[in-house]
Amino acid sequence: MYVAGRWRSAPLEDAVTNPYSGELVDTVPRATPRDVEDAIAAAVEGARAMRRLPAYDRAAIMGRAADLVEDAVDELARTITAEEGKPLAEALGEARRIPDLIRLSAGEAARMHGETVPVDAAPGGADKLAFTLRQPCGVVVAVTPFNYPLLLVAHKVAPALASGNAVILKPAGRTPLTALVLTRLLLEAGVPEHGIQCITGSGSELGPALCSDERVRKVSFTGSHEVGRQIAAVAGVKRLSLELGANCPVIVMPDADLDQVSAAIALGGYVNAGQVCISVQRVLADGQVYADLLDALRPKVEAIRVGDPFEEGTQLSALISEGEARRVESVIEDAVAHGATLVTGGERAGAVVAPAVVADVSPELPIFRDELFGPAVAVTPVDGIDEAIRLANDSSYGLGAGIFTSDVRNALRFARDADCGSIQINWTPLWRADLMPYGGLKGSGIGKEGPRYAIEEMTELKTVVFHNVT
Repeated sequence: MYVAGRWRSAPLEDAVTNPYSGELVDTVPRATPRDVEDAIAAAVEGARAMRRLPAYDRAAIMGRAADLVEDAVDELARTITAEEGKPLAEALGEARRIPDLIRLSAGEAARMHGETVPVDAAPGGADKLAFTLRQPCGVVVAVTPFNYPLLLVAHKVAPALASGNAVILKPAGRTPLTALVLTRLLLEAGVPEHGIQCITGSGSELGPALCSDERVRKVSFTGSHEVGRQIAAVAGVKRLSLELGANCPVIVMPDADLDQVSAAIALGGYVNAGQVCISVQRVLADGQVYADLLDALRPKVEAIRVGDPFEEGTQLSALISEGEARRVESVIEDAVAHGATLVTGGERAGAVVAPAVVADVSPELPIFRDELFGPAVAVTPVDGIDEAIRLANDSSYGLGAGIFTSDVRNALRFARDADCGSIQINWTPLWRADLMPYGGLKGSGIGKEGPRYAIEEMTELKTVVFHNVT
């Protein structure tokens, strides 16, 4: 791990294994409380150094980092597949997004500015000039999940560094290797030695110490709702961005193109074995097209090629662990035991679960109400747009949602009434441009990502007033 300006080991190590084969990929240090203290103390120094760097210099560093990442795309993709288990083609897609994301962050940070404040509109303000300035928070703790071990790291680290903060990166315990490669590349690009720390080990052990420390001004976390609540409870008075869970709905109206719908769901429900916050989990299909949708969806899902993530042509591989695969298998079995119909898939072999379609799902079942985070889509019949929107909103989550319709009135109604942070018209929730604001409502969290919006979250606003002293 990289702490206080050097690469260091620790007395204990954690194994990183390939979820598909079970083979050992590497080991990483298990950080101690001393390592945490060293990382925070160094980050405080790093924050001073980063703040002194002009935006021009920070942009130059980020530009070099983007070039280095571009050269290392293959290495990064193979590391992602080895430790996370997603097909290599998906890992390459993830890695290829990062150079543009870094450059975009640099550009947004260079445009970071305040505004004049019309204090002459207030009594006694006629002879005064006021304006706002943005400054970096200081020390940012970034806690990242396993499912996108490069993309979701970059969405936190790149805006934080570009806007002049120091970052303590705590990657997921199961997928730390990709984050360590990125850290190396950022240092090679010229990030000051204390500008970034990458500390490895148990989140449950390291997280409370990192997030509660008063020297940390900002915590950016992506992960489960439960852990997000724990972070909020210990963080104290500091800025928080919490991107938490979801169980995203898709509404299918009678006027939708079922060929388009079924193809989109067969993609949006199974990318990364369904381990995506904005994966399609609930399909609310109007009764007029319910049976036809199932007929169209089944062959497309059955055509998804399952296998070794390093083999060419593999479209779906292992979940992050066999334990997670058992959990998903259990949720599917529970749904069937309570009246749902298993249309296809659901078989488990080790950490691999065959892509499943579960029909006739009651809104009371866990597969409808909870976050599944696995390769299964639950289909429920609805009677019209009113019931569809009611059931779409019948969730403690609110990250993403989609509707398929050719009726602009239904589309606009859904856009206004769906309680989600991202609304997709004629596509599934599984669509994200890296520059867009990204974040949820309700139990899906607080704050937004996307470089411009993350930089707003990672900087603080102050007001300056000039008085005419005579």
